[in-house]
Amino acid sequence: MSSPIRTVSSIGIMGFGAFGRLMARHLQPHFALQVCDPAQPPEPDPSGKGLRPADAAGVAACDLVVLAVPVPAIPAAIAALRPHLKAGAVVLDVGSVKIGPARAMQESLPADVEIIGTHPLFGPQSARGGLAGLKIALCPIRGRSTPRIAAFLRHVLKLRVVVTTADAHDREVAMVQGLTHLIAKILVRMEPLPRTMTTASFDLLMQATEMVRYDAPNVFMAIERANPHAKAVRDRFFALAEEMRLFLENGDLQRADGAAPPAAGRRLAV
Repeated sequence: MSSPIRTVSSIGIMGFGAFGRLMARHLQPHFALQVCDPAQPPEPDPSGKGLRPADAAGVAACDLVVLAVPVPAIPAAIAALRPHLKAGAVVLDVGSVKIGPARAMQESLPADVEIIGTHPLFGPQSARGGLAGLKIALCPIRGRSTPRIAAFLRHVLKLRVVVTTADAHDREVAMVQGLTHLIAKILVRMEPLPRTMTTASFDLLMQATEMVRYDAPNVFMAIERANPHAKAVRDRFFALAEEMRLFLENGDLQRADGAAPPAAGRRLAV
């Protein structure tokens, strides 16, 4: 592999949706940005170090390239960038799942390109007050640039960095994001919900729902369908919900699979 680029002076962003715009706002004071998104091209911005619209070749010519596209669009983005990437460049994605994107990048990007899987554990709603204290997961895949990128994220953007593997990330996120988004989707379907006589706990639940309510549909589908560990979490959740339904209807805590009721003296924690 070619030597890594020691100093990142330019960043290319492939995709300028809600998260691409969020990234650009926080990176622009520090780097020259090239952004490619034919569907919603950015306006040139002279503030900071500048933001310029570019094509795939312009993005790929940067020192660091961010794939800020929906997870299903990552292979097409890689195909557009691949012929133009320079040796030693760092390519990272920001998808909500990591196993599939990591595999796609390993298989399709040139061997002389470094690869890091990332997942900012926040979105435009939760980052409205700034990035300080929010979490980002880094999954080193190929190359040696993870420590210096982690240092920038910690010391400059003030993020809390979690270094992990793609599989460990997806296992935890299947529960953390999978259940949050699933419950939020169901609550939205139950509207109108009370807004006057609410408790503090209900208000927090609604606050969590509002944080993900307007996420693009592809985000929900990636979290629930592209994560290989998500189905097991969903199945367990629905099985426990059915167990609870049977308990409330029958007065006995019985498992949905027909198992015997709990031993005498055991109580349901509520």
